[in-house]
Amino acid sequence: MSFITDKEKERTIEISQVAFDRIRKDRLVPTPEIYELWFSYYGRTSPDVVRAVDALVDSGHAMTDALCQDIYQRFLSDFRNEEMVRRAGEQIQTTIQDVSGVVSDVNDMTSDYGHTLTEVSDQISVARSPAEIKAALSVASTKTKKMIEQNHHLETQLEKSTQLMEELKRDLEYVRREAMTDGLTGLANRKSFDGEMSQVLTHCQEENRIFTLLMVDIDHFKSFNDNFGHQVGDQVLRLVARTLKDGLKGRDFAARYGGEEFAIILPDTDLGAGVAVGNSLRKAIATKDVINRNTGEVMGRITMSVGVAEFAGDKTMEDIIERADSALYTAKHNGRNQVAAAPTPSQKA
Repeated sequence: MSFITDKEKERTIEISQVAFDRIRKDRLVPTPEIYELWFSYYGRTSPDVVRAVDALVDSGHAMTDALCQDIYQRFLSDFRNEEMVRRAGEQIQTTIQDVSGVVSDVNDMTSDYGHTLTEVSDQISVARSPAEIKAALSVASTKTKKMIEQNHHLETQLEKSTQLMEELKRDLEYVRREAMTDGLTGLANRKSFDGEMSQVLTHCQEENRIFTLLMVDIDHFKSFNDNFGHQVGDQVLRLVARTLKDGLKGRDFAARYGGEEFAIILPDTDLGAGVAVGNSLRKAIATKDVINRNTGEVMGRITMSVGVAEFAGDKTMEDIIERADSALYTAKHNGRNQVAAAPTPSQKA
């Protein structure tokens, strides 16, 4: 189950309002699909949707229900992945049937070949002339050639099947990756984070281990969007994501938690080390300039606030997320561009 912070609720409400305003402005039918399309557009969760909508608007097209449905089906509908999985299943079934058919034919021919060799052996043993021996050997030779051809056919079929299976494996891995990756930043998405968090929490509860959770938020992100446009906002999100990737190592896990908020799981890391990692990432971000790619103009620097919480026997992942998010709020309240640590339950007593 996903845990939604107060900040995330506010952000969701804000995006929802903008999405509904756009639907009303363009006189669109407020179906769930069209609402999801515009929520995704203004939430910047799908670069493909943003590019498709912007391209239509830039070319002077009015956004119609049909155009919205088309974009939804191409980039947001689960139909693409479901269709790929369905086709993969059909191909696997067909491949198994083809190989099974060839193997069955080979088994039948092998049995027939064994009977033929027995008969040829019997015929040679009672042959009374070279001609009878020659005739028996001719039958054996013909059967042997057919057996070789059938084995070659089986080898070819198995080679093709192996190649097909490898292609299907790659396709299904792509589907799995797509389902667990944030399209804009390339980091793990919220669904992937929830799964990882659940596994880490269970492991630490069962093995008496520790981990630290960092909740990261870009300071004044809305101003980048308002002053420079969503494309610059997207550029900021990608820059932060890349910096987080570069600053983590080993089993550290980074995800886009939602909007301009990120989450980082640091296995086998205590609170002090978690704060140090948070400060290292914060300082790395603070050195990055946001540059207009068209003009080369420096539009500003990014800062971020970080809340850190160490696992302290929390019963659910919501418990530790809430503590880390509370620490993040403290960092924001104290002036931003800093790291705040959440007290553990024992420290509160």
